[in-house]
Amino acid sequence: MFVQLRKISVTEGSAELVVNQFSKPGIVQEQEGFVDQSIMVKKVRRGEEEVVILTRWESEQYWKQWEKSDAHIAGHKAKMGKPKPEHILNVEVGAYEVKAVKQAVIQS
Repeated sequence: MFVQLRKISVTEGSAELVVNQFSKPGIVQEQEGFVDQSIMVKKVRRGEEEVVILTRWESEQYWKQWEKSDAHIAGHKAKMGKPKPEHILNVEVGAYEVKAVKQAVIQS
């Protein structure tokens, strides 16, 4: 399993704009190896909120396949040269190989 974690700091009250953007149905959902995407919001401090998008892939290979796909590249090219929305303060992106997963144990 492979995970991409995107942490987006936004102005207070703007988290829902990012949540709505990433919640819409998209082409990523149709990609081979895509598992799921979780979108979480944390109030960090006065004047700022944080949106974390956790995207899980079956493997790093599938994630790389998506990153190099024409659809993904076209989406980023469409945004080139456009100013970043004012509500976005900072974006951090990381990619991680999942080494262990704990599952719930159901007791009878």
